[in-house]
Formats: sequence, structure tokens, C-alpha cells
Amino acid sequence: MKRVLSLLALAATALTATAQAQDLPATKLKVVGGLSNLSLYNDFEKPFWTKTIPEASKGKITADIKGFNDMGLKGPEVMRLMGSGVIEFGTSTLAYFAADNPINEAIDLAGLAPNVKIARAVTEAFQPAYAKFYAQSGIKVLGMSTYPAQVLFCNAEITGLASIKGKKVRTSSRTQAELIEALGGSSVTMAFGEVVPALQNKVVDCAITGSLSGYSAKWYEVSTHLYALPINWNQQIHAVNQKAWDKLNPGVQKLITDQFSNLVHDIWVAADKQTQEGYDCNSGAAACKQAVKGKMVLVQPTEADRAMLKKVLSESVLPKWAARCSAQCVADFNASVGSIVDVSVKK
Repeated sequence: MKRVLSLLALAATALTATAQAQDLPATKLKVVGGLSNLSLYNDFEKPFWTKTIPEASKGKITADIKGFNDMGLKGPEVMRLMGSGVIEFGTSTLAYFAADNPINEAIDLAGLAPNVKIARAVTEAFQPAYAKFYAQSGIKVLGMSTYPAQVLFCNAEITGLASIKGKKVRTSSRTQAELIEALGGSSVTMAFGEVVPALQNKVVDCAITGSLSGYSAKWYEVSTHLYALPINWNQQIHAVNQKAWDKLNPGVQKLITDQFSNLVHDIWVAADKQTQEGYDCNSGAAACKQAVKGKMVLVQPTEADRAMLKKVLSESVLPKWAARCSAQCVADFNASVGSIVDVSVKK
């Protein structure tokens, strides 16, 4: 009897969803996605807008999507264009906007989240602060996801964080640079595409990127050691122009909102798996399913390294960030993120 009732409940839910979908008006959306050459876009964003949403709405909601790079954009301008209404729905890397306001660094400070569980908890805890902040610019935050862990690739022997002292390290954000310099290294800024020759020619000793991104770019050919301790994550912000959102039918809004929570969850789960896949394939582990395997030495972090990372975060990275962020920003951080990772910073 319980099984019959359960099946009836599922059938009723399906019928309700079908009826709701049939009641939706025909709606065409325009979406600017993330980098079109990465798995987050190809495996998640693009199928979400071109398959999941149309199927869930019984064909009533359709969307055109292009990666921002395919539109001639570099990323940092996405949120400004969304605020002005030029872009309706869009995705970009939160760190791109660090120069606009330090609040955009809050959840991805170097050393803050040494594993994906903490990274997700920190992101979800601070999302209300981002929702309030971006609402001031006419932007509604739909969700926040992430790339795989950002880790150290080195063309030199490293045994832990202490090995960074005296080394030149390619970084891609201010907070990464502050961490490297606090460890006694030298931060070097360069484009992703310039890293392979730089490692090969010893222009830099190490470089930070996603474990799987580094594999895809064949960094294993010019690096010898991979340090399996996440420095940061490069979270993504998914949002929509508020005026464009307000024009949508309430049923359309609800369907997108409901489906978006699934999308974000799936990306977080994949980021964890892809981080490990990057470790496996760069080091040539049997678990790697890719045709080509690297031969890098995978260096596992010790408890002493984890303690050093938190020490540098607390004594250097956090105070420098707090100095450039607003008092409200710091208070919001302490009340949400700080309670999760057991840190507190003064303004």
C-alpha cells in the first residue's frame, strides 16, 4: 500500500509539473556563459540552458547561450554589462571583479578553503552578502559554483609550502600573490597561455591553476611536481539583470530558480571529482581514464603544511584583505565565513 501511495504521489507531482509547464508562456532567453573551452561551460552551463530548461518547461522556455570569450569579452566587464541591461543572464569568475570591490575576494582568499566541502560551505554562507551587494547594481544572483581546486605546479622539487621560499610563482589574483609573498616566494603575473614556455624556460619555477586545467593545457610536460593542497577555487557567479528578471512570468522564474539549485549542486560535485582527476592524470595514476598520462610527482600536504597555510591566512592574507574591504564587508565575513573556518579579522 505504501508503495502504491508513493507511486501515486510521484505521478501527481509529475502531472502538476506538466500542467505548470503547459501554463508557461513561450519565453526566449539570452545567456552569456563562462569560458567556452572549459568543462563547466560545456558539461553543465550549455546543456542546462539548451536541454534541461527546455525539457523541464516542455519546450516553452528556450535559450541562446555563448561563452563570454566567444563574444569578444574578457570577463571582468560581464557584471557591469549585466547591471546596465546589455547582458540578461550571465556567468563569470568572481575574482575578475576584485579590483572593482574587495568583497569579491571574500570567499576565495588564498588559504581559506583547503577542501571542497569548506569551499562550498563558505560560498553558501556568504552568498546573501553578495545578493545584497549586487542588488545595488540591479543584478539578481541566481547561484554560485566553482572550478576545480587551484593548485601549485612546479618545475622544481617541492616537499611542501616551505619549498616556495625563493621561488618565482605565476599567480592569477592579488590574494594568491599575497600568499606566495608571505611564504617567501616572488609572485609573477602572466597570461595562462604564456605559462608553458615560462615553466619550460625557468622564467617561473611554479604556477597556480586548476588541477584539471593544468592537465588539459599539458603542464605535466613542463612540470615535475604537483602539490595537492588547494590554494583557492575560483568561484563563479551566475546572475541576471533584475529588470529582465522582473519581466519574466512568475512561473518561468520559479522553474529557473528550482532548476538552478540542481545545476549549482552538480557543478560543486563535479569540481571535487575533477580536482582528483587532475591529480590522477597529471601524476599518471591508474585511476586516470584519459589516454595520455603525466608523470608528475604528486606531493601530499602534511598537517604541518595545513597549519602553516592557516597561519599565513590569518597573519597576512586576511589582514591585508580586511584593510581594503569595507567595515560592513568585514563584519559580514566574520559572521558567516569566519564562523565556518574559525577565523576572525579586525577592520
